[in-house]
Amino acid sequence: MLESLVYQYVKHSAACLTIIRASEILIPISEVAKKIGIDETYLEHYGNYMAKIDLKIRKSLGDRKGKLILVTATNPTPAGEGKTTNSIGLSMALNALGHNAVVTLRQPSLGPVFGVKGGAAGGGKSTVEPFEQINLMFTGDFPAVSSAGNLLSAMIDNYIHHDNQPEIDVRRTYWSRNVDMNDRALRKVIVGLGGRFDGFPREDNFVITSASEVMAILGLSRDYIDLKERLGNILIARSEQLKEMFAKDVKAEGAMAVILRDALKPNLVQTQEGTPAIIHTGPFANIAHGTSSIIGTDIALRMFDYVVIEAGFGADLGAEKFFNIVTRAGEFNVDACVVITTIRALKYHGHDNLEEGFPNLEKHVENVNAFGVPAVVALNRFPDDTDEEIDKLRKFCEKNGWMMEVSEVFTKGSEGGKDLAKAVLETIKTNPSKGINYTYNLEDPIKTKILKVAQAIYGASDVLYTTGARGRIRSLEKRGYGSLPICIAKTQFSLSDSRSMRGRPTGFDAEVNGADVSNGAGFIVIYMGDINLMPGLPEEPSAYGMDLDKDGKISGVF
Repeated sequence: MLESLVYQYVKHSAACLTIIRASEILIPISEVAKKIGIDETYLEHYGNYMAKIDLKIRKSLGDRKGKLILVTATNPTPAGEGKTTNSIGLSMALNALGHNAVVTLRQPSLGPVFGVKGGAAGGGKSTVEPFEQINLMFTGDFPAVSSAGNLLSAMIDNYIHHDNQPEIDVRRTYWSRNVDMNDRALRKVIVGLGGRFDGFPREDNFVITSASEVMAILGLSRDYIDLKERLGNILIARSEQLKEMFAKDVKAEGAMAVILRDALKPNLVQTQEGTPAIIHTGPFANIAHGTSSIIGTDIALRMFDYVVIEAGFGADLGAEKFFNIVTRAGEFNVDACVVITTIRALKYHGHDNLEEGFPNLEKHVENVNAFGVPAVVALNRFPDDTDEEIDKLRKFCEKNGWMMEVSEVFTKGSEGGKDLAKAVLETIKTNPSKGINYTYNLEDPIKTKILKVAQAIYGASDVLYTTGARGRIRSLEKRGYGSLPICIAKTQFSLSDSRSMRGRPTGFDAEVNGADVSNGAGFIVIYMGDINLMPGLPEEPSAYGMDLDKDGKISGVF
């Protein structure tokens, strides 16, 4: 019922969006690039309004100079709370105030676009453009990631079919196929049926492309050599003699890198106000590490004074992984953090009572501050929010000593984000970052890392383990993976591992039911609660409202 209501709400917003954006005129991407100092020789055009940035540009850039502003949120409702919209709006507001700013975002996945949450290109007067193209295939990076992953699957099964040595144990084949779509029927499949010439029958599964290790590798790679090395280090299986088998053992890394050659280049587009936007890679935050690429962020920090970057879902997911995984891999610092919330989300966590939902916000701000980074609270205002409700939230924030501003970028564009931008600038000036306080040390045992995150970030009392998870963790440590950071896959709708626990739950035990290693990406995946890597479509998917007219004009994408 809730997802149906959310669908109707977003559907209505999308109709308004068409009206708002109809009069927008885009600047040719070559002009956007020229304005920010990117020479035409470093651009690879995808039409008039999209381009890739050649990685050779880094040789012409100086050291990093920019301040990094991370945008996170409270735990969302199924429709999301507007992190992307407000990240875009904040970057536009910074530019409107005379600063040199850019927004760096993840690429949208077709699963949510056709599902219930919608795309990831913003909304209203705070979008990245061209909107429909970005939400639908963009520059082909997602198909490249899917193809590279499925090439590895094909080469694994080909290796098995031809009885290559060492012989792969089909019962210990870890690699999954992938597709960029919500398709629950592919969660568990059987491949190789049909006879001896059609492969070796075995159980397999699909994950959504955003959850694939190849997507994580693309986002965390520093250059082509690093990309190829990471791809070769993907753990695919174990042999009959229990020898670990990697992608390089089936000689797949070179061809996979070839497919991903152009996908490793960041994408340059613009907001509807002409602010530059770098959009690159699309790992989910409830499953993977949940932010745009290290390469895109590195280039942005060398070119701009302020870089706004979005991390998926709440500070218990995207922000935690950004701090504990991404900043380590990219050697980034974070100068300020914006915590987005909405009245509807706070009511959701307060069981329809606004003030009872405040503890959820409180915990997310505490989490950010625990990393040693100052936070600004931003209320993403909706039309039905009352002045009384906003005043209650403002007083709560003032009581806790937090800066809080109302953001109206959806309806007003950069003008609706100037107060928020000023608050962020003031926070950076008065509270300079002194470095990141990591939740755990890389040398900690895996269970210690999990416990520290569960207690410090989620508010859990303890962590329980299924027998299988306990054995998997013991095996991973024995095989030398214990010093990797952890990437916890859990629900985005709660601070806990159960979506039914709203607000700020305490006294609960989080349960770990599985563990895998993404050796190429460089982290261990820990599975908590009821989480899977292949979502399904809702009862009324957004795809119902999409269409194409006789002139090729797209409608219904939001």
